[in-house]
Amino acid sequence: MADDQDAMADEWAAMAEEDIGGGADGDADADDLAAEWAAMAEGDDDMGGGGGSARVLNQDEIDSLLGFQEGGDDDGSKSGIEAIIDSGMVSYERLPMLEIVYDRLVRMMSTSLRNFTSDNVEVSLDNITSIRFGDYLNSIPLPAMLTVFKAEEWDNYGLITIDSSLIYSIVDVLLGGRRGTAAMRIEGRPYTTIERNLVERMINVVLTDLSAAFDPLSSVSMRFDRLETNPRFATIARPANAAILARLRIDMEDRGGRLELLLPYATLEPVRELLLQMFMGEKFGRDSIWENHLATELWFTEVPIEAVLDEVSMSLGEVLDWEEGMFLPLQATPETPVQLRCGSMPMFTGTMGRKGRNIAVRIDKRAEVE
Repeated sequence: MADDQDAMADEWAAMAEEDIGGGADGDADADDLAAEWAAMAEGDDDMGGGGGSARVLNQDEIDSLLGFQEGGDDDGSKSGIEAIIDSGMVSYERLPMLEIVYDRLVRMMSTSLRNFTSDNVEVSLDNITSIRFGDYLNSIPLPAMLTVFKAEEWDNYGLITIDSSLIYSIVDVLLGGRRGTAAMRIEGRPYTTIERNLVERMINVVLTDLSAAFDPLSSVSMRFDRLETNPRFATIARPANAAILARLRIDMEDRGGRLELLLPYATLEPVRELLLQMFMGEKFGRDSIWENHLATELWFTEVPIEAVLDEVSMSLGEVLDWEEGMFLPLQATPETPVQLRCGSMPMFTGTMGRKGRNIAVRIDKRAEVE
């Protein structure tokens, strides 16, 4: 190893002489550089050897490993233990049908809010993310209105957050504010009763559309529960519970704001199997063309119909005693109703008679199914 280091040092010294040039100053610089490189090579050998001591992390490296960087990453990425913990979060991509539900919600809300505000409203879906409930409550920018609603059939709750920009825009639009002027925003005061009532009316429109968006998948009624302005009073799940957050943008020409819809995974648990399905389309997997074709062809399907005049119950021993030429007495008379069956299913009852040279049965009524 020592011979290899000396050869490497001589080679680096020769390279340095070529780069630095001749002369006394150049020779001195070359000797110093060669000595420095030789020392570096010896240091590398000491660290790489089996007998060297283990490398100790400094405080900055420890903080980086644990994810305690000052200010965080600019791109929002996480590292270290924090990334390992968050990797255990359930991702919304595991529920592919939920994207279709939200897509239906956006289209339905665009139409409903246009009728509600009599204005040109555009609704867009910014993103869908998974988040812990406690982290979301801490990230809500105040002032805002938080609506707690209940999914009746699922027996659980959800949360809708409306930021102040959308609140003032809705109030301005519904009360006849001029177009082209920004909504007036007064800080440091609570929301008035008029503002709360107008926002509650808009929330009812959104909840109706949300129920209709889930309807092809599972019938559910989203019921308005209460309106809060303090996030602490809108707690519907444990802080560590996972939830799905959908951020919607509502634009009314030069006015608008954000609406955020949060559904805990516990709320979606009753329909989890349905949300895991992969089929796409407006009909949620139903083929209307095939359904119509099948319904049409059923009308032309031939089925055998049996006319039962009478039934006689006998024991197996009596049946085994039957011989050729024996007669089975029936209790039927010409006026006895005849039952028409398709397999074992009674269909109609009628009266036996004759039409031309054929024996016929006139249908009187539908048979009563027991």
